[in-house]
Amino acid sequence: MKGIAETALDWHRAGTGAALATVIETWGSAPRRIGAQLAISGVGEIEGSVSGGCVEGAVVVEALEALEAGAARVLEYGVSDGDAFAVGLACGGTIKVLVEPIGTALPEPLLAELTAARAARRPAAYVVNIESGARRLDSAGHASRFRMDRSGFEPDGETFVAIHNPPLRLIVVGAVHIAQHLVPMARDIGYDPVVIDPRESFASAARFPDTRLLHDWPDAAVDELGLDSRTALCLLTHDPKLDDPALMAALAADVFYIGALGSTRTHGKRLERMAEAGFAPEHCARIHGPIGLDIGAASPAEIAVSILAEMIRVLRKGG
Repeated sequence: MKGIAETALDWHRAGTGAALATVIETWGSAPRRIGAQLAISGVGEIEGSVSGGCVEGAVVVEALEALEAGAARVLEYGVSDGDAFAVGLACGGTIKVLVEPIGTALPEPLLAELTAARAARRPAAYVVNIESGARRLDSAGHASRFRMDRSGFEPDGETFVAIHNPPLRLIVVGAVHIAQHLVPMARDIGYDPVVIDPRESFASAARFPDTRLLHDWPDAAVDELGLDSRTALCLLTHDPKLDDPALMAALAADVFYIGALGSTRTHGKRLERMAEAGFAPEHCARIHGPIGLDIGAASPAEIAVSILAEMIRVLRKGG
């Protein structure tokens, strides 16, 4: 998936120039979390956001000026500023934004290294000293920040750490009707979806446009993809010969979410099979089955909403 950093690098390499704006501090009711980014091209194109839309216009103007000057700058918007009403933060929120022109303040090779790490699903921390301008990438030394996906300042108040975890990934086993709704919904909120189904008539480009499709058996496909802590696995066939191999791989891995379609009775039988395969009760307790939050969902689209809601709850709140 192309992210904000990748878009900015593409614009820079295309010759239009580009800058990255990053939220480095927030107070009060600021609408975006620390680390949120906005890419601005030299011709005023934008991708991403640093607020709910209220300060983007002002940030674009500053970014274009920073590009011309070739130097980074730190912006602050909030209710105490004279232009607070003009930029839309009169509700009491305050944000501080770091603007970095690419090629001058932010070296192109450093940004390319960051995007390569993202493409390889390697966690990376972009570390910048606001006072000295020193910049580097770290792959270790920020364990707590990586685990919590939390960017922020170090205790010295000068060193900002922007966490770039691998993109969230959704692996769906079973190219069923529910999956046709779940995949685009997940993509819209930032997941990189993959659909696994050996039945090519089910997992077709016509039914799943712009989606990576694997027609292997699930155990082989999951082995090819790899499983990590930024991966959610949804088993939607309720056919043991398709679901169980992928389920066993997920239980042995560090995926953050496992959900399996089927009734309470079907799930009970699933747990029996996993126990027979040697998985302890605490491992099997990671399986969310029947899949999705109990919101009374009936249609395939509503079931997809319930699944996605449960995935978000587990990611953000655990359990």
